[in-house]
Amino acid sequence: MFALMLAAGLMLAGCHSTYEQILAGYPAEYAEGFSAGCSSGRQAAGALAEFRKDVPRYLSQPLYAEGWSDGYRQCQATQEATGGLSAWQGSALERQRDREWRHHVDQAKAQAFRRRR
Repeated sequence: MFALMLAAGLMLAGCHSTYEQILAGYPAEYAEGFSAGCSSGRQAAGALAEFRKDVPRYLSQPLYAEGWSDGYRQCQATQEATGGLSAWQGSALERQRDREWRHHVDQAKAQAFRRRR
């Protein structure tokens, strides 16, 4: 329930960064943990994001650890729901097919141009 309310609040907040949005209602330690956990969760789900975890801080600051865990779970689930790695791989395959098709069209145009001379 908490994660759903947090997600709804983040979506309604507009262009502020996740960190700034969370910082408005939570302690800085929690917001920093959430931001790092979110990046890590997206990376775990296949996004091109950075895995970030300050382990000494995670072990010594409960608010950072709670924020990291919440951010990780929420952003991993969101990334997977929007396609994650399989969507990225699918779009990569589509881009490759599109490049091959364009290459084929360019080759056909070049051959037609050569024949007209």
